[in-house]
Formats: sequence, C-alpha cells, structure tokens
Amino acid sequence: MKKINYYFILMALLLVSCSQEQSKQESVSAFGNELYSKPEKGTITRWFSPENPNAEKAKGGLTNKGAKGNAFYIVQPGDKQRLLEMDGAGIIQRMWMSGTIAMNAEQRRGVIINMYWDGADKPAVSAPIGDFFGNALGIMRPFDNELFSNPEGRSFNFTVPMPFRDGAVIEIVNESTSQVLFWYDINVLQKESIPDDAMYFHAHWRRDKATKLGEDFEILPRIEGTGRFLGTNVGVIGDPKFLGTWFGEGEVKIYLDGDTSNPSLQGTGTEDYIGTGWGQGEYVGRHFGSLFSDDELDLYSFYRFHTADAVYFNQDCRVTIQQMGNANKDLLQKMKANNVEFIPVWQLQSHGQDVGNAKGKPIEHIRFLDMENAPDVEDDAFVSGVSTNYYRSDDVSATSYFYLDSPTNNLNAVQSFDERIELMEDKVWSKVRMNN
Repeated sequence: MKKINYYFILMALLLVSCSQEQSKQESVSAFGNELYSKPEKGTITRWFSPENPNAEKAKGGLTNKGAKGNAFYIVQPGDKQRLLEMDGAGIIQRMWMSGTIAMNAEQRRGVIINMYWDGADKPAVSAPIGDFFGNALGIMRPFDNELFSNPEGRSFNFTVPMPFRDGAVIEIVNESTSQVLFWYDINVLQKESIPDDAMYFHAHWRRDKATKLGEDFEILPRIEGTGRFLGTNVGVIGDPKFLGTWFGEGEVKIYLDGDTSNPSLQGTGTEDYIGTGWGQGEYVGRHFGSLFSDDELDLYSFYRFHTADAVYFNQDCRVTIQQMGNANKDLLQKMKANNVEFIPVWQLQSHGQDVGNAKGKPIEHIRFLDMENAPDVEDDAFVSGVSTNYYRSDDVSATSYFYLDSPTNNLNAVQSFDERIELMEDKVWSKVRMNN
C-alpha cells in the first residue's frame, strides 16, 4: 500500500515539474529564442541604436574613434526621427529608450511613436510615447510587468515580440514644443521567414475629455480581422463636480465576432478587472496593476494584460468600459443641488447591517433602470444603503494592444497634439510633480 502511495506522489511531482518546465519553455518560445537551442538557419541578431543606426555588421561605434560618440539623437519640434528601418523578415524582441521624455510630461504626450509593417503606408502602432510604454496620463512610476517596464521611473522598455515579413519601420514624431534628446536601442532577430500563423502587433490610443452620460468609453473601437486582444492601460481624470466620489464601478465589456448590443465577455467592475477589489490602491503585477491611485486628486493609472488568459477573435473585436461611479445618498443629493447630471443605476441596501455581516436581513439589490418609476434621490424610498452606483462623466484615455492578421487596421489616426495635451497641465501635471 505504501509503495502505491509513493508511486502516485512521485508521478504527481513529475507532472508538476513537467508542467512548470513546459510553462517556462512556452514563455521563452514566445520570443522566438529558446535558451538551449541553436539558432535557426539564417537567424542574425541585430541592434539598432544611434551608434549603429542601420544595425550593420561590424559598424557599431564608428564615431569618435570607437569611443562613445553618438549615443542619442536631438529631435526638434515638428521633426521626425527614424529609429529602425529594415527589409525582409524578422522579430523585434525588445526596445529600451530614455532621454528628455523621461523628464518632461508634455513630451510624453506630445511625441508619437509609429510602427509600420511590411511596407504599409499606415502605421499599425501610433500612440503618445509615454502612454504606449504604460505611463498613462504622463505620470511616471517604477514598474515591471509582462510586456513593459520602467525600472526606476526614468526609462522605458518593452519586451513584446513583433514579427514582420517584408520589412519594418519605427519612428518618433516630435509634436511637443521643445527639442527631444532621445537615447534608444532596438533588438531584432533577422529571420529567413516568419511562420504563416504569426500575427502583427498593433497599438491604438484615444482620449475622451468628457465621456457621455450612460455611454461606455471605447478602450478599443471595433477592429476587423482575426487576432488577439492583448490588453490595455487606462488613465482616468475624475471630474471634480462628482465631489471626489469613487469612479471605478464600470464593467469592462469585450464584444467578439459579430456581437452588437451585448458582449460575450463582461467583468464585474473596474478594480475587479485589474485583479483587486473594494477600491483600488497602488500595486504592480505581471498581468495587472495600478501605478497611480489618488482619491484626493481623483487620478488613476492602471493596466491589464491578457497574456495568461488569451482573448481571441476571428471576425472582429471591440472593448469598452462603463462610466460608472459610486456614492452615498448625501453626496448624490449635494450633486443634485449643484445641478450635476448623473443617473442612478443600482443600489445595495443593507438595512443598517454591516455588509460583511451574514446576520440580519438579506442585503438587497435595487436596480433603478429596471424600475418603471425609480425613486428620486430626495425620496425616502431612495435609502442611504451601503452604496449607490451611478452613471457619470470623466476624462478617460487608454492605450489598447492587440495582434492582427494584417499589417494595418481600420482604426482612426491618433488624435491631434492639442487634443492629447488639452488641460493636462492643470488637471494632472501641476498636481503630480514627477521628474518634470
């Protein structure tokens, strides 16, 4: 009997070990460079940087007699700088960058990073550089997650595999009002070919300075094709008319493959989507995190990546988040007295008991939008309750990341410099002094 037990224990340990090893191999294989394998035929490692702009063999460090001589570029307002131009097939593995962008919030919103695949005229990636690298609202914080990192709050890294078949171009466009000093290197594996099922990396950024009451904010407008939604980072600037009440009751919705009115995938709340609950502090995780969370300033920056829980689509995909907050009856009455527009959605009535206490009367859900004659906040029927969720309007922006089976997408171009930058100094940067 003991031998049988030992046998099952040994088999269980072997299965766990094999599973862990497979997980490690899959993680490394995703970047196309198994640590133990010889390179595939025709694979060449290339590094693009100002010291070797074309990543040519034996042509690094040609200025200043091989000493440090051309470590960065100076990009004037209105100018572009090409960081990478490469023909043929390859996989971009990593990019590091730093410079005045790490010190200047306006540049983080004002400088655009564009990426083009296979000779396309339209970029697959086009976003403010700070937001693209995970620093929503231009707020710099140290972090290290599955795809991006900012080790000490003054540099930018990605380790996202980006395959291409017939060429790649990466450039920055300085739309800010000051010159940019820009250090970078981009690490690429040149390949003879790319697998047929390899998809192209895309990123899209958008901002709505005042979301419409009762309408969801589009994290990712509807995209067409076959692909995978990788995730998003989101920035929220709360509108002060809502008296500093909690913004994050909105549920994320993912519409897949022909969904119209209702989504196939739906969460239960904003902080729930990023792996926490009962409010939102500051934390960093591999797949989700909250880099900035300030209830007094009403500013939030957070992210979620679907690298461990794949979200695939075969026809189209659209991702939204409800614009919904939470407040008690007294604050809602104050808002109404100030002529603030809001729509009560849902109330949790506890009848005086602690929400965590299982004793007493059951806690009730009151769904105002399902009621023919919902009570007004001034009515006695509108009880204080534990909480009331309500539709509200805030300044929301988001960068979405996805793979697609096409080197281009059907989304609009990135918004103008004025739209990206409007009121950011007053709303955010004058209040949060990060390295500015």
